[in-house]
Amino acid sequence: MIAEEILRKIKRIEILSRKAARDLFAGEYHSAFKGRGMEFSQVREYQSGDDSRFIDWNVSSRLGRLYVKQFVEERELTIILAIDLSASLRFASVRKSKKEIAAELSALIAFTAMLNNDKVGLLFFSDRVEQYTPPLKGRTHLLRLIRDIVEFRPQGRGTSIAGALAYLTSLIKKKAVVFLISDFLDEGFDTALKIACRKHDLIAIDIADRVEQTPPAQGHFLLQDLESQAGFSADFGRPALRREYAAMRLARSRRLQELFRRHGIDSLAIDSSRDYEKPLFDLFLKRRKKFAR
Repeated sequence: MIAEEILRKIKRIEILSRKAARDLFAGEYHSAFKGRGMEFSQVREYQSGDDSRFIDWNVSSRLGRLYVKQFVEERELTIILAIDLSASLRFASVRKSKKEIAAELSALIAFTAMLNNDKVGLLFFSDRVEQYTPPLKGRTHLLRLIRDIVEFRPQGRGTSIAGALAYLTSLIKKKAVVFLISDFLDEGFDTALKIACRKHDLIAIDIADRVEQTPPAQGHFLLQDLESQAGFSADFGRPALRREYAAMRLARSRRLQELFRRHGIDSLAIDSSRDYEKPLFDLFLKRRKKFAR
């Protein structure tokens, strides 16, 4: 039995995501992701200027005139939402946690995919693979995914991006569009990322809380690492500590962006205190322009 609060949250996410997907994203999404290739559609009579490589000699000899083959893009895509559910995603300094932002963002992508008749699957991971839901179509399947995103409680607390990507790479044989949604508080996933993006169209979405990026200007705080549960204290009133923390965050961001750039992975940085629809729309627009070249 799903608690009433969970049902209300699922319904709210469904309404918001469906509206945004229909009003803003459907057209850009269609242009932002290539199909899996070209498939035969029909033959038509040869016209001056047609490429002779596409002449269908069997049909032409049978009908006594030249005919050429026509192809259309095999449009149907497989979308995989690979969502990090490690304990650090529970952090929230504002109204919504990073996990709630990940849930809403995932639902928006899923609804947009559904409007384009694509299949959507789901992978939850922490320091282990928590759950895999195979890609399917339809509203019933989509609502199940949203329910799972909102309701699922992981067993692990840590993060293994490498483990999640290795699982996907071995499981899914055909090329898929994989949205890797995480706060990327992990190390040692470079090789797994490299292998996964060779097989799939991988898109990285990095979710951060504004307090993680810019801590309070003053005050002594007792803090806890949500994954290891280790406690420590920090006095952010000390300028030296603030500078050291800012330098550490900047270095992390640059390493991550360089990693994505090196492997040709499109990426998106989301601040949990700000609107995520425009950055996602801009990403789709950027990809549309790239594929139109």
